[in-house]
Amino acid sequence: MFKKILIAEDHEIRNLGVINTLTDMHIQNFEFVSYCDEAVEKLQTAVEEEYPYDLLITDLSFDADYLQQNIRSGQELIHKAREIQPELKIIVLSIENKPKIIDDLFKTHHIDGFVSKGRNDGKELRNTMKKVFGGETVIPLEILNTIRNYSFNFTDYDLTLLHLLTKGQKQTDIEKHFKENKIQPHSKSSIEKRLSELREILGAKNNIEMIVICKDMGII
Repeated sequence: MFKKILIAEDHEIRNLGVINTLTDMHIQNFEFVSYCDEAVEKLQTAVEEEYPYDLLITDLSFDADYLQQNIRSGQELIHKAREIQPELKIIVLSIENKPKIIDDLFKTHHIDGFVSKGRNDGKELRNTMKKVFGGETVIPLEILNTIRNYSFNFTDYDLTLLHLLTKGQKQTDIEKHFKENKIQPHSKSSIEKRLSELREILGAKNNIEMIVICKDMGII
């Protein structure tokens, strides 16, 4: 099992649950940090001293306070941690539930496991740690099913179209924007056709429902 663990979490009360989980697993060598910059410093120092951490458990969001921080999100921390220690095992423990964001954690940031904060997160964290230690990549089943349901890859054209819709722009306004910025295809009929295709893919009855679904997915 993991011998040296670093936990990045800025809410003390949530740390109690993690402590209980690690204690139940008879793990004694663990440290908590409340800031991503501090986590990076500890990771770097541990590598330089040739006694590196073998697991990082991190949240994704960290509240801003009076201390100026260079790294402010779990994603940035994970990226920096990979630069310092490429083989470090990383588990995200977060309340995040947007499929696109979680999918990116595995595909872009190459995390080893994800645990949703909630009623049974202690048990889930324990099981995830055991599987990750054994070399598995752990995605909760409910999240995996959601990601599979929304596995469609949106193009830059699609994302621009959706972002303009969120700003309340009508199709005539979008057509004008596309023409001015030389985005093809920019005809009104092409825009209408693509919106219809996107609504069908996402199972949305109208553009408003489609925007809500995309926001829930973390696409926009």
